[in-house]
Amino acid sequence: MSDKGRYLRVALAGNPNTGKSSLFNALTGLNQKVSNYPGITVEKKTGSFRLNDTTTVELVDLPGTYSLHASSPDEEIVLRTLTERENSDRPDVVIVVADVTNLKRNLYLFTQIADLGFPCILALNLSDQIDRKGLKIDVEALQQRFEMPVISISARKKRGMELLKQALASDLKPVATPLYAVPEEHRSAAEQVRQDLGLSNTYGGWLWLTQGNAVEGVSSGEAKQWRIGETVNRYNYLERVIQTHTQRIPELDRSRTAKLDRVLVHPVWGLVILFTLLFLIFQAIYAWAEVPMNLIDTAFSDLSERLSDRFPDGFLSRLFTEGVIPGIAGVVIFLPQIIILFAAISFLEESGYMSRVVFLMDNILKRFGLSGKSVVPLISGTACAIPAIMATRNIENWKERILTIFVTPFMTCSARLPVYAVLIGLVIPSHSVLGLELQGLVLLGMYLIGFIAALGASWGLSKLLRDRQSSHFIVEMPSYRRPHLRNVLLTIYEKSRSFVVNAGKIILLISVLLWIMASNGPGDQFRSAATYVSASQPELQGEALELAIETHRLEHSYIGILGRIIEPAIRPLGYDWKIGIALISSFAAREVFVGTMATIYSVGSDEEQPVLERLRLEKNPETGKPFFNLAVGISLLLFYAFAMQCVSTLSVVKQETNGWKWPLVQMLFMTGLAYVVALIAFQLLQ
Repeated sequence: MSDKGRYLRVALAGNPNTGKSSLFNALTGLNQKVSNYPGITVEKKTGSFRLNDTTTVELVDLPGTYSLHASSPDEEIVLRTLTERENSDRPDVVIVVADVTNLKRNLYLFTQIADLGFPCILALNLSDQIDRKGLKIDVEALQQRFEMPVISISARKKRGMELLKQALASDLKPVATPLYAVPEEHRSAAEQVRQDLGLSNTYGGWLWLTQGNAVEGVSSGEAKQWRIGETVNRYNYLERVIQTHTQRIPELDRSRTAKLDRVLVHPVWGLVILFTLLFLIFQAIYAWAEVPMNLIDTAFSDLSERLSDRFPDGFLSRLFTEGVIPGIAGVVIFLPQIIILFAAISFLEESGYMSRVVFLMDNILKRFGLSGKSVVPLISGTACAIPAIMATRNIENWKERILTIFVTPFMTCSARLPVYAVLIGLVIPSHSVLGLELQGLVLLGMYLIGFIAALGASWGLSKLLRDRQSSHFIVEMPSYRRPHLRNVLLTIYEKSRSFVVNAGKIILLISVLLWIMASNGPGDQFRSAATYVSASQPELQGEALELAIETHRLEHSYIGILGRIIEPAIRPLGYDWKIGIALISSFAAREVFVGTMATIYSVGSDEEQPVLERLRLEKNPETGKPFFNLAVGISLLLFYAFAMQCVSTLSVVKQETNGWKWPLVQMLFMTGLAYVVALIAFQLLQ
């Protein structure tokens, strides 16, 4: 082991679903942070803990991988971290976490890491499953075979933690004899790659040599054959190890996994159970979040009102009470949905059921360029696109993840409901069709339009987007187990903190900017709005006068001027400058459309019915007929169904894709599509 004194860098490695995250949480607790590896979206988790009185351990949780023959960005991160000598994350020791119920496949990765020359500890996780599975493992014999500590642990129950720490504190040595010998005919080439790339040892050079596209002069076909040769060699070796040092006693196998899978992954009943479960999760996100979101909204509104009453009126006080506080509220108000969603996802993952969801949906969604893992983001997008896009982190394939992020905002989220409620109530008659409410059918149709648009956009974009890696559907089917509450709570805490700290900064900035634009304007028309309104409408008094002044001031504010600037562009859709202001304002959040329309059209109540009544009375100045007819209403409905009208979503897309490229492409595509569809609808219906 490298002599680091009071500091030791340790990496956690292992296959997906082996309990790495549980072990990471058990060792580090809340002393952890999440970031991204430079230039890519792969998540980097680091934490720390005290090993003893003299040593602090920095723990790096490497992305889950089945092999060091990298075929995806996260696997390449593991390869680079463990082979590049100058890599800043290169560990002193590697703890390889292995699932005892799938030992041979897990030991494949362990032997590869050991051959890189690292001091290793093999942590046999899920030791509580050994007796239930009827397994007998000679841990001491395995330790002698590999010449490294082999420790039986249960990360979820925190068993074996002290033994693991004692092993870390001991004088660890790398394996003396490589478990796999680089073929003699390729040794000189592997050594040359090691020198050229500054790698740790010859086997590291061999791994990069077998990448195919990483070394000039090596074809992908040759590299594939070399990888196959190593794989066969290692598995033959591990087969002998397993036969010698483990034993399965079938009559002692009390596992219920196989019995449950006969129902839960059934091609018919499995889908029925899945969609029922997803429906319940969606209802929970939609229904349970309503009360806390309303409480948050009320709390921030009350805080803003109290501070407004306490401090003298002025630019700074209004900036704080009308800009900053509502901006913060616009961040925090999403937390209930994020908490509920990630609690559900974490429970599904902890129980082992999430792998079954992926398996069931993959055959359906892959026809549209998506993955089975896209189902959770798409369904949860009907509540809110923000936590839904954050949930795409479970999708390893770059193309499938980008496609899922790109199309999730097409799903009808809860923020669209106030807009739909007003517009449908405005232009769709309250009639029954075959005993069904027509307005309700139209609302259902808006949900279907969003889902169809998501699948259609994904299918089209998948034909244009070139994949960076080959996509092989490999999904681990872990044993079912009881979710660990501590891991669930840590996941909720981590995701919530990530949203508030990262996406929240952008949301707050845009919200304040929009307030400044709506609260300021050039010229006397804005500054002396009361004088102009009183002169032009002397009959107005009291609240009606105040609302007229507010409307006049908004019209001549910077955002009002912007509304008039864009009016020629939106006029073909049937919109005027007032709707233009609402479109711009609703960029902060779609539901802002209703409040903006209420203010613009001098509606004093936030209730839905007064908004409808006033909008029905609005006349088209050119025709004298009602302005909001069927053509305008349907055009607006379709515009909001397709347009990217949510800065919160854009900020999360920027966060998840590590740049502005994809959110800008997404906004231009969705807004362009919304414009074309709304234009066609208005021109056909007018």
